[in-house]
Amino acid sequence: MTSLPQKTREYVNHPIIKSDRWEAYKHRPGDIVVTTSYKAGTTWMQNIVANLLFQDGNMPAPVSQMSPWIDMDVIPLDEIMAGIEAQTWRRAFKTHLPMDGIPYFDTMKYVYVCRDGRDVFMSLWNHHSGYSEEIKGMFNGKMAEMGQPPFPFEFDNLHDFFAEWISHSWYDWESDGYPYWSHFHHLQSWWDYKHLDNIHFVHFADLLSDPETQIRKVAAFLGIEIDEALMPGILDRISFGTMKKNFMKIMPESSEIWKGGGDRFMNKGTNGRWRGVLTDEELKLYDAAVAKALTPDAAHWLEHGGEVK
Repeated sequence: MTSLPQKTREYVNHPIIKSDRWEAYKHRPGDIVVTTSYKAGTTWMQNIVANLLFQDGNMPAPVSQMSPWIDMDVIPLDEIMAGIEAQTWRRAFKTHLPMDGIPYFDTMKYVYVCRDGRDVFMSLWNHHSGYSEEIKGMFNGKMAEMGQPPFPFEFDNLHDFFAEWISHSWYDWESDGYPYWSHFHHLQSWWDYKHLDNIHFVHFADLLSDPETQIRKVAAFLGIEIDEALMPGILDRISFGTMKKNFMKIMPESSEIWKGGGDRFMNKGTNGRWRGVLTDEELKLYDAAVAKALTPDAAHWLEHGGEVK
């Protein structure tokens, strides 16, 4: 694929994301976007980028406010944009949109983070089953405004949720991901442009096994020089234990979104919990969904990680 990315789809009519919110964004060269489908290390990478921008740890705001989620249709758009425009430092944002749902800028830096879909599912189940009553009411209010039935929060168990997630889709052009969006389509949409030098791929498994190396690669990609005297502090602040302990400084709104707040959101931070949980039949459905949505090289990277060439 030689052409530049184009926004070709609108991800709307969902209580969480609304792709047309990006129409209000005013680009500044050097802006950074952290992009994942969901539950693949988004907040972790947001925290890493924030710590590279403010290496002494003295940040002007919680990470979720410094690095706002533009396409999240919850906080009023004018409030989000006012906060973005007021930032005088190098800006970073979060998106959960596929490449075909977001505007592309050749002077933007995109950090794409991915994770094995089976691990994503396990984390998503914890996320989905832990919503507070307040957020459920907010989602259902949006569904009613769109003339749709209530959002499907209630599943008897993880296996019922998996059956829907792996075999049904919210959007007509996807084949899985219900009641969210497709993890696999999301990856392929960005993978098709991996040759572009302003897109950097990070795999959760590599970040987990060797965070320092991955952080240094992200810093080099962003053109940020690391103060070596401050590197130990950066590594401590992006560690799972420290993030969990200080999560209100990262995402203070988590206390309103999930039962248990940050403890629920920062659940395990590990891979492989699907082993012995997902059945052989479920794993066959998973493999079929991967094969349908992904090219072989993208499918291999999804499972194994490693350097993207």
